[in-house]
Amino acid sequence: MTATKGLEGIIATQSSISSIIDDQLTYVGYDIDDLAENSSFEEVIYLLWNQKLPNEQELKSFKEDLASNMELPNEVIDHLKSYDLSTVHPMAALRTAVSMLGLYDSEADEMEEGANKRKAVRLQAKIPTIVTAFARLRKGQDPISPKKELSFAANFLYMLNGKEPEDIEVEAFNKALVLHADHELNASTFTARVCVATLSDVYSGVTAAIGALKGPLHGGANERVMKMLTEIGEVDNAVPYIKEKLANKEKIMGMGHRVYQKGDPRAKFLKEMSKELTKLTGHSKYYEMSIKIEDYIKEEKGLPANVDFYSASVYHSLGVDHDLFTPIFAVSRVSGWLAHILEQYDNNRLIRPRAEYVGPKGQTYKSLDQR
Repeated sequence: MTATKGLEGIIATQSSISSIIDDQLTYVGYDIDDLAENSSFEEVIYLLWNQKLPNEQELKSFKEDLASNMELPNEVIDHLKSYDLSTVHPMAALRTAVSMLGLYDSEADEMEEGANKRKAVRLQAKIPTIVTAFARLRKGQDPISPKKELSFAANFLYMLNGKEPEDIEVEAFNKALVLHADHELNASTFTARVCVATLSDVYSGVTAAIGALKGPLHGGANERVMKMLTEIGEVDNAVPYIKEKLANKEKIMGMGHRVYQKGDPRAKFLKEMSKELTKLTGHSKYYEMSIKIEDYIKEEKGLPANVDFYSASVYHSLGVDHDLFTPIFAVSRVSGWLAHILEQYDNNRLIRPRAEYVGPKGQTYKSLDQR
């Protein structure tokens, strides 16, 4: 047996949820371009969980189901209030709150398919409420209850900012949610599947996935992109800044992707939304900096931007605190995690790979006085 570092190129399972073939991403066979241009995030969630797009009545019922499950137990809100809100990382808060939700779900340990689907709806509905409640509490503001008549994307922005968003803001955020919903067997999704393959519960699987997403090599890239743009400050500083970083052999976040050779197909949509939103909100310099950086990295390293690169300026323009970028990733990606969890349960086998041993061999025990 020979190890493959990072499991790169290893086919670990079969799935009918999403695919990356010839640099094209699909959800259940639907091209990401088609879905990003035409679908609501609610339709995409339904598609990932049910392997088909909903009809009108199914979508109406699904939206109502999500809306009616967005409120948090009072105990979870009280727990969020108990944190040292000035220092706690938002992903740590989200991870703990999601685990805590399992304590208040009477079906938490029920493994029947219907129960797991109902838990999936509850988790999908409540995660944006956790993120927005935490964001407001640490600013000394009260959490805002969702409005049942608003879409999933609009509700998040409403609960975050305290006012109903503009149409272009809803369009941009809906697109971002659709584009981040699933991405085959990424690190957090694989973590979720490994967890529930032991027949652990849905809450454990999603908590484990959040833990994996918290790492900067997975979910934190767009936050670090925004940090970079902030440090650059002005458009004319962009190329000199990048030249210095490359000369010091530092990694430029948001560029290139392990599974795409020609470029991330999701990036173009957020690039366009970044252009529109930064112009609308007076933050055009961030878009212009991003263009200069992408062009330079492409020319020097042959690496195009990935989905994280332009999502940074999109979220900044929507009034989102930079350290909430990764929790927002979770607001979307939980739809994919749950799809994979349900699929794992449906055809389960414990995931237990082997390791290539490279340690010492043939050693003999010696008593303490001989060591």
